[in-house]
Amino acid sequence: MSTPYPFTAIVGQDDLRLGLLLNAVSPAVGGVLVRGEKGTAKSTAVRALAALMPEVPVVPGCRFSCDPGSPDPACPDGPHAEAAGVSRAARTVELPVGASEDRLVGALDIERALSEGVKAFEPGLLADAHRGILYVDEVNLLHDHLVDLLLDAAAMGASYVEREGVSVRHAARFLLVGTMNPEEGELRPQLLDRFGLTVEVSASRDTDERVEVVRRRLAYDDDPGGFAARWAEEEGALRERIAAARVLLPRVVLGDGVLRQIAATCAAFEVDGMRADIVMARTATALAAWAGREEVTADDVRQAALLALPHRRRRNPFDAPGLDEDKLDQTLDEAGPQEDGTDDDDPDPGPDGGGDGGGGGGVPPQADGDRTPPSASQSDDTPSPAPKSAPDTPGRPAGGEQQPVAAAEPFRTKMLSVPGLGEGAAGRRSRARTEHGRTTGAVRPQGALTKLHLAATVQAAAPHQRARGRAGRGLVVRRDDLRQATREGREGNLVLFVVDASGSMAARQRMSAVKGAVLSLLMDAYQRRDKVGLVTFRGKEADVALPPTSSVDAAAARLESLPTGGRTPLAAGLLKAHDVLRVERLRDPSRRPLLVVVTDGRATGGPEPVALAGRAGRLHRSEGTASVVVDCESGYVRLGLAGELARELGGTAVTLDELRADSIAGLVKDVTAAGRAA
Repeated sequence: MSTPYPFTAIVGQDDLRLGLLLNAVSPAVGGVLVRGEKGTAKSTAVRALAALMPEVPVVPGCRFSCDPGSPDPACPDGPHAEAAGVSRAARTVELPVGASEDRLVGALDIERALSEGVKAFEPGLLADAHRGILYVDEVNLLHDHLVDLLLDAAAMGASYVEREGVSVRHAARFLLVGTMNPEEGELRPQLLDRFGLTVEVSASRDTDERVEVVRRRLAYDDDPGGFAARWAEEEGALRERIAAARVLLPRVVLGDGVLRQIAATCAAFEVDGMRADIVMARTATALAAWAGREEVTADDVRQAALLALPHRRRRNPFDAPGLDEDKLDQTLDEAGPQEDGTDDDDPDPGPDGGGDGGGGGGVPPQADGDRTPPSASQSDDTPSPAPKSAPDTPGRPAGGEQQPVAAAEPFRTKMLSVPGLGEGAAGRRSRARTEHGRTTGAVRPQGALTKLHLAATVQAAAPHQRARGRAGRGLVVRRDDLRQATREGREGNLVLFVVDASGSMAARQRMSAVKGAVLSLLMDAYQRRDKVGLVTFRGKEADVALPPTSSVDAAAARLESLPTGGRTPLAAGLLKAHDVLRVERLRDPSRRPLLVVVTDGRATGGPEPVALAGRAGRLHRSEGTASVVVDCESGYVRLGLAGELARELGGTAVTLDELRADSIAGLVKDVTAAGRAA
């Protein structure tokens, strides 16, 4: 077995280490979500924590790690007779992104359950992680239904496996740690809320600290055992401190005063529900125990808020996580007792024993200082600051380029979907065959049976009962009789935006409305679990502003800074989109694309630009790409060029007004279309 990197040898990352240690002291805190860029010791810290956890006494031979002092009465391997337990190290179980539901929760042998009436159960990763650590790397890429199962088990302390009325339950209490890179997509707010704490990590910008990171890593790679031995004393001291804090934890007093501060803080920051209050209370108690105190202080409440609230304040994927610390201090002061004994000369104390301070978890650092996004500081009448490359003379920059404008307020859009029945990743956009959804039929299982179609199974077995010598009331079932249920649900798609940024779109109010519409569609893509990509065209060429990704906030950031001006190379934009889709079909052939072209339909530049655009559109149509053209043409005189483009693409055209879910114009159009179909 390889020697893990010592936890105490990790350089910096104070918030990360504190969040993990608090969960080691009190698993009831609810786990920790680690957000940050790649290469920031997220996985190293999680794996190193396992070596600090106390050993676990277990019932010999129990696959579910029952405690011999209080075995689980519902354990599938039980009941357990009184016997001396054996101790083993706490486990770190890793859940891979591509894991199946059966691999996570376990599998029940349906054939034996139906024919023999026994619950033959093969434990999953949740059983392996009981009384240990469950680590999910790239948790934001895990299928939503698996995340739901995982977090339900973490909240209830038990896992339930049910197949057609046959159920198995076993204990599943573990320290849950998830890591993610926000650039690859966000978790839903409902799932974010289920993690107790969150911390933001990033690589240090301090030269000396970076040098020390490299020095220690090279020393570990050269001699893992020797490097670990040099840190053995620090590891032992930290292990003892965790054990002491666990013993002290039940004696920590959470007074009415600090409890009022916790409630006031959650109310002031308008977090949903009551989970935040409970998590803050548990975190503050764990902080006091970690510091060796039997009473929670206002400083503990402040640090608990910085760890437990930032991810609960996000309302949409474009909101940056974080907490206004000035508002936090004001709220704590107002809710605190009048006879406050804290030192006014130290208004921002760090956590006691939580490393070097670090400012508290959840506030992402800004590499270039505090910056306010354009959408928060600019209106349509206030131009953005000119880029550094812009000329000093007033008016338009060289080449006819216009400065970026802020997006209009986003709105709820109409449902856009890919026709037909797909088989892509689970989502909420287009119809697809999925693991979850309404049952539409039954087939013979090709591999392991996961969703039994009971009626079809009984129907297949019934004609053979006499030949099989059935004597009792039970049904004699063979493997060939089993039928897998086919289900229809919704899939996520690849939504590729092709946005016209040419001079014909450059009117400030018009481009602001266009950006608002695309932002609205991005919000819709986030809610429907889509991947998104962004192609823009202007001047003489088209650019891939954002390759297909699950991070819709990255697409929103690219959109916000999008300049406009120049000619309209519509054909180049469509051909660039074709190249992107061709590559994505090789990477992810099951994910169907939806092409959204945002333009007024005009094409200029080069010989026969309109004809070239038409041929590019027909290329997409020949490959069966579903498409929608968002017609941005405005004014009393309309040329209808976007509608012509939609016909070349074999798709549909909608105006900006018709794109709104509550649009009366769109309703009239839908009703008219329905009348013609009748």
